[in-house]
Amino acid sequence: MNRRELLISTAALVTAGPAIAAVKPARPVGADLPWTSYQAEAMKTSGTVLGPAYGPFRVENEASHQTCVSLGAAGDFVEFIVKSPANALVVRFSLPDAPEGGGLSDTLTLYCNGAKIADIALSSRFAWNYGDYPFTNAPADGKPRHFFDDVRLKGLKLAQGDVVKLVKTGAAPTCILDLVDLELVAPPLPRPADALSLTDFGADGKGTRDDTEALRALLAAAAKNRKIAYMPPGDYQLTGDIELPSDVTLQGAGMWHTTFIGDEALYPQPSRRLRFKLTGTNSRLCDFALDGRLKYRNDQEQNDGIFGARGSNCTVARVWIEHTKVGMWFYVCRGIRVEGCRMRNLFADGINLCVDTRDCVIENCSTRNTGDDCFAIWPAPSDQGFTQTAAAPGGNIIRRCTGQLPSLAQGGAIYGGANNRMEDCLFTDITSGCGILISTTFPTADEHTDNNFSGTTVVENCHLVRCGGYDHGWTWRAALQICLQRKSISGLRISDIRIDDSLSDGFGVIVPPEVSEPRTLTDTQLRGVVIRRSGIGTAGRHDVLIGAGVSGRIDVAQSHLGVIENKSPGLQIASATR
Repeated sequence: MNRRELLISTAALVTAGPAIAAVKPARPVGADLPWTSYQAEAMKTSGTVLGPAYGPFRVENEASHQTCVSLGAAGDFVEFIVKSPANALVVRFSLPDAPEGGGLSDTLTLYCNGAKIADIALSSRFAWNYGDYPFTNAPADGKPRHFFDDVRLKGLKLAQGDVVKLVKTGAAPTCILDLVDLELVAPPLPRPADALSLTDFGADGKGTRDDTEALRALLAAAAKNRKIAYMPPGDYQLTGDIELPSDVTLQGAGMWHTTFIGDEALYPQPSRRLRFKLTGTNSRLCDFALDGRLKYRNDQEQNDGIFGARGSNCTVARVWIEHTKVGMWFYVCRGIRVEGCRMRNLFADGINLCVDTRDCVIENCSTRNTGDDCFAIWPAPSDQGFTQTAAAPGGNIIRRCTGQLPSLAQGGAIYGGANNRMEDCLFTDITSGCGILISTTFPTADEHTDNNFSGTTVVENCHLVRCGGYDHGWTWRAALQICLQRKSISGLRISDIRIDDSLSDGFGVIVPPEVSEPRTLTDTQLRGVVIRRSGIGTAGRHDVLIGAGVSGRIDVAQSHLGVIENKSPGLQIASATR
């Protein structure tokens, strides 16, 4: 069947304008974001607007809308009008690296209605990766990525209609601004009645001394006395693992008010980094921030941030994580709930539900500038001597989450498992991979287990905007892609998906060219999938691309797929009968 015949045979699937309008989101998509973003390119500026530009190793490609503003000299500025009251600010920026690595510093001066408010110190020491995976911090290796970082400031008083101005006042050659977030932050949460406080155990909240033992003592006392462990507003330095006992709540004063920080001098010792471990039952982490101050990625070292290590029925709520390798990584966990959390400026995944993780829910969370998948489900075989004895892990849900601007990989990814779901999610500016990837790229089997896709995998009611970028060193990815690499896939239900302005292909089914064995896609349904514009970042792409080497069938209903390029005669695309 040639391409023209395929288009004729699938005419019922490729509907016209009225059908597009009829496909509406079943429910709202994305996390509740309590801030307003102001794009630098929309501001008044004396700087230079860069972009839009697409493709790897370009700073514009990692900026939202692939557009940003460069302030090239002291005195250059951006200026905007406040839309709603705010008392806190986040600036997303990129500074050049030092010639030998290690970062440069600069300063932005903040003005409100012409009055100076503060000098904001910037540094690029937590940005910039080079070379090929798993990357280095050496500029000589070329192939730069991970250009951006954030700086945040609270205690402001900004009213609707105020004029905010950011002026470059430092000596760095350039300062590139992507966006500014303004937020109205609630006051610090008070100490709960009859709670134990970290300051009762010797911590002072100034961030200048090691509070690791003080926190361990607080948690032990909270477990013994069945009380909440509370951290007042302040900064607390940690230099070793914190294991949360069963039935204990560790609560801060809010993610803007209580922060745990790592010690840069201890980077060579992974066990001395900032990490909370969920190893018990019914424990809870909530209302604080982690700033790990990590500068590099090394996948031979254990993950930091929050590590679920055989925890069950635990909760992580309203936690902000920055400058760690991953935000959260779960291993042999049951019934974990993660809600209302923010992951920013990481070197690997935002949240990964990995080895033998079951019945977990990730809800109302957001990521930005992760160094790998924003949200992932990867039922990997154990690499630590654990033998899985039950059926394939699964029953996990990623719901109502927002993923933005990873410097590598996907917005949302499912790599196998049984009956997993991704629903009501928003993925924007995923310029190094897919908005959503369903794939057998990574290993899910060993001599004991086979955790390939089984049951029904659901992707429902998601919106993908400016996704489908260039996967560094490989090829362009589709905004929504099914990749049959190690194994075939069956049992997919993909519904109510909107794909806008895909950088490459809108929807794709591929087998990587190095795979010679047959791969089959079966029991797969697309319903209510709408593609509006594709190929905005590179020429020669398609609304739908079916690559060579795939056999099987896709049933499609109530969708607007546009032009379909099918290079696999053995894959049938047919109107759904149910």
